[in-house]
Amino acid sequence: MRMLAEFFPEFTQKLDEIDKLYEEKRMIDEKTYQFICFALAIKGRSKPCVLKHFKGALEAGATVKELSYILALVMREAAGNDDCWVHDFLNDWESILEKGVDCDCQK
Repeated sequence: MRMLAEFFPEFTQKLDEIDKLYEEKRMIDEKTYQFICFALAIKGRSKPCVLKHFKGALEAGATVKELSYILALVMREAAGNDDCWVHDFLNDWESILEKGVDCDCQK
């Protein structure tokens, strides 16, 4: 964001406006909001956001035990998603072994 703030400040200003709009129009409580943001930050692999929303959730009344549950939920759902995604194209693995791999990735 620092580069955007320097070279495209109009864009970062609009993001700030969106953040304010979300805050004004929020239909969920702060703790739930922080839980969602914490989960998205984990999945997005953003250390600053994980730390920000971990702290924000605690300030909103969450416990470390609840946040551990959210972490476990994200990990479990990610594992399930990965499993489904891989099986979508490796479900015919025997045919792949017989015929070999034919993809653009080997060029």
